[in-house]
Amino acid sequence: MEKKEFLKLNNKDNAKPAVSGIGSGLDAGINQVKSGIAKFWDKSFGVIKFILGICLLVFVYSSTKAFLIEFETVDAVWRNYFWNGVTGFLIVYLFVFEPAKIYAKGHKVLEVIFRFFAPLVKVAPYVIPIYAIIAAILYSLAMDSSARVQNFLVFLFGFSLALHLVFSAKTLRGKKGDFLKGNYIFGFSLVFIINVSIAAFCLNLIFSKYSFVNFCNNTYLIAHGIFYVVFKQLFIPS
Repeated sequence: MEKKEFLKLNNKDNAKPAVSGIGSGLDAGINQVKSGIAKFWDKSFGVIKFILGICLLVFVYSSTKAFLIEFETVDAVWRNYFWNGVTGFLIVYLFVFEPAKIYAKGHKVLEVIFRFFAPLVKVAPYVIPIYAIIAAILYSLAMDSSARVQNFLVFLFGFSLALHLVFSAKTLRGKKGDFLKGNYIFGFSLVFIINVSIAAFCLNLIFSKYSFVNFCNNTYLIAHGIFYVVFKQLFIPS
């Protein structure tokens, strides 16, 4: 009897590794399947974002063109100072130093402002050009100041808007795991459109001749024309 019991116990002990081996194999297989599904969905979303990003590029073009068309209504003096600010930032960025700390401090300011709403804390630093908005507010408060102060604020508006766009693009481009660069194309296109729209709204507040409504209408009409031509070429036989 003792020998039989010993044999039974021995058989049970030998069976345990086999069962555990099968279980671990199943777990590994399930994990591989889950990992494969996750990668598939990531790539699928990457393709979708890439397609949406390409569509948004049309609005990047239309909003830029609409901004420039409406900007022509502003006095040449102010336009020159604005473009001098943009050029000044590019010279500083390319040949002097990268003002990354200034951009980072702007991020921190927005994080403090929107700390009550977590999703905005992540998005706001990219879509809100805080320094450009501050420059526009200061300009509106300095309407009765000297021309030199106003010129400097317009210069600062152009400088800070260029700073925000360049560093937002650099930050988004540096993110890893971006299939087909879909996240970058979609994300920066959206950031660019929102930033140009905010800039147009600020110019509407500080310059009486600049019309934000005209900017929106022109953006839509230009984009609509491009989409119509593309759709006609692809789906309507000639």
